[in-house]
Amino acid sequence: MTARTATLTGFCAILLWSTLALFAAMSGRVPPFQLAAMTFVVGGLLILAIAALRGRLGRAWPTPASFALGLYGLFGDTALYYAAVKTAPPAEANLIHYLWPLLIVLFAALLPGGGLRARHLAGALIGLAATGLLVSGGLGSGGGLSLGHGLAALGALTWASYSVISRRFAAVPSESLGLTMLGCAVLALACHLAFETSLWSLTATEWGSVFGLGLGAIGLAFVLWDVGMKRGDVALLGVASYAAPVLSTVVLVLCGYAPASWLLALSCALIVVGALVAGGGARRRAENVAPLSSAGAAAPGNPAPPAA
Repeated sequence: MTARTATLTGFCAILLWSTLALFAAMSGRVPPFQLAAMTFVVGGLLILAIAALRGRLGRAWPTPASFALGLYGLFGDTALYYAAVKTAPPAEANLIHYLWPLLIVLFAALLPGGGLRARHLAGALIGLAATGLLVSGGLGSGGGLSLGHGLAALGALTWASYSVISRRFAAVPSESLGLTMLGCAVLALACHLAFETSLWSLTATEWGSVFGLGLGAIGLAFVLWDVGMKRGDVALLGVASYAAPVLSTVVLVLCGYAPASWLLALSCALIVVGALVAGGGARRRAENVAPLSSAGAAAPGNPAPPAA
């Protein structure tokens, strides 16, 4: 696979993520942990099926460290996101969650050789201004800060930290995410049985959301992003990810799950601007940084990971 093809593969993940908020909102009454378990089963089986068809099922075994990291990042972020969109207006929770590109920039800047600069702080302040607009009560809900807003922010923190740490596992095959997702499904099921009441009388829309998430934004998108980050132009993919909150919010408004509002548009724009300001110069640094394997050594045959 060429670097250009891998980069285009990563772009496909961003497009799939634009449907994440819509399908999560469509899931309606399905409890968050139950929804996570169902979508991880669908996604994990899809990835393993694709690996088997390509004759690469033997590469589907994660290392213990990458499996543990996947449980933290994939399960933690997904469960928090599902809970957020069910306890706060979907558009607001979605935009707050999409602070993760900015957080990745800030976290990576603190890594050895990164260096925290004025533009990182400026970008963070712009992002905070955007979230302040969302929770000020000026949007349709008028409810101010809620549990859902906090869960969305925690999800962003989880995904950003997972993404930065996962750069040390460039040598682990992307097919391994299939088994990792099934492990996430087991963990989600345990949490569901402990804290929630099962709901199986789902409507057609709710079943559609389960398969839409499992096949797309929670299943295939994770693998496409993994391929793009390991073999493509990761600096370009990092910048392109700032389009995800715009696309997903537009999809919510068009499908009637969020009201159109100038304040919503302004918040969305500020999040993108803040990430772009903080991420200035990413391409130049990415070209000079070697990727790390799980042992911390440069992984042969892989391009540089996304530097802040």
